Amino acid sequence: QVQLAESGGGTVQAGDSLRLSCAAVGSTISQSAMGWFRQAPGKEREFVAAFSWAARNTYYADSVKGRFTISRDNAKNTVYLQMNSLKPEDTAVYYCARSTYWRRADVPTSQQNYNNWGQGTQVTVSS
Repeated sequence: QVQLAESGGGTVQAGDSLRLSCAAVGSTISQSAMGWFRQAPGKEREFVAAFSWAARNTYYADSVKGRFTISRDNAKNTVYLQMNSLKPEDTAVYYCARSTYWRRADVPTSQQNYNNWGQGTQVTVSS
């Protein structure tokens, strides 16, 4: 099983930027569908952004569209989430996830489509 390790979280002020990284160890993730999810205190985990299989397409939650960008560096076996114009409502634990079996061009947005998860990194945005 590939190990996914998120990093880059922290505490910032509203309007600031952060870049999260998800480094994979154990196997290449270059063809995998990869996604970011988040879970705020007292709320269910929700979809943020993702790549389809072989990174043919990307998709974003409406709440982050235009502010967040998902990208990947296959040479580093790493996926990133660039977060700009952060808002207090972006405060959450952010998780990186991988699907080992998704082979479609559309982007998986449901947690049930992912079977490999990282431990998460905390992002706190103060007003």
